Amino acid sequence: MPHVFEMADPADAARGIAAARRALEAGALVAMPTETVYGLAADATNPRAVAGIFEAKGRPRFNPLIVHVPDVAAARARVTLGETGNRLAGAFWPGPLTLVATPRPAGGGIAAIADLVQAGLPTLAIRVPRHPVAEALLRAFGRPLAAPSANRSGHVSATTATHVAADLDDRVAVILDAGPAPMGVESTIVDVSGGVPVLLRPGSVPRAAIEAVLGARLATPERAAVLAPGMMTSHYAPEVPLRLDATSVAPGESLLAFGPALPPGAEGAVATVNLSPSADLREAAASLFAALRVLESRGAPIAAMPIPAAGLGEAILDRLRRAAAPR
Repeated sequence: MPHVFEMADPADAARGIAAARRALEAGALVAMPTETVYGLAADATNPRAVAGIFEAKGRPRFNPLIVHVPDVAAARARVTLGETGNRLAGAFWPGPLTLVATPRPAGGGIAAIADLVQAGLPTLAIRVPRHPVAEALLRAFGRPLAAPSANRSGHVSATTATHVAADLDDRVAVILDAGPAPMGVESTIVDVSGGVPVLLRPGSVPRAAIEAVLGARLATPERAAVLAPGMMTSHYAPEVPLRLDATSVAPGESLLAFGPALPPGAEGAVATVNLSPSADLREAAASLFAALRVLESRGAPIAAMPIPAAGLGEAILDRLRRAAAPR
């Protein structure tokens, strides 16, 4: 069983950071909270530890990982951000934005990132999380952490320590429990390695906010390859079928609702979870993965009501489409 530390208790939090640092130094895995979801962290410079992430999650080796660092200076030591990357880093770091950039060569006291992190790609995905526990752990450990979401590969992402334990159990040495992840949807991923910035994955920073900083529209990938985490067609999926854009609820279905008005048949749903009765997209994003896990536990197919595509709705729809994709 993993050692779980309650980060709301100052004494337990200090013990938790120390225990997590020792576990990482020993090559073990640690579940850390971030502002988006819980991450399954390992020393990004230790090839055996990084391999442990793939083994624990059952993650395909061609799916790259995000490297987490404590500040912008640490990111610049690892990648070349360029003008575009530096503008986005200045606007959104620390925060839920991942930048895919060209890695710098190791040396001069900078340990090399394990090859498995990049999954054979010439780029590196990196971000500076905005969460006090993640920052404390990164500073205490002193090396970058590779950290995908702390769940079984392809399953619904973990937004609480309970979700982590349910999916990974003793495959993780330490869980730092800081309560529910505030944002609930993973980071937005933008590729700044080329001449034109490309939105690889919608996330907690809306497209419009990024485009406002850049003064230009983001491009979309030209090919359907896995160029960054979270780009697999089937991902974030509950273990029951999910039906999108449902305007009614069939007998035997559960309902993933959004907004004050429920569709016909809702009164007979096996179970209902409303992402936001007031149709607030921020509230919906924060509750999405927890809601999918609750409905999954009822064992019935899920009918998901339509979600508007504006702002954070783009990220919510991205996760729902991947969750509904054929396995």
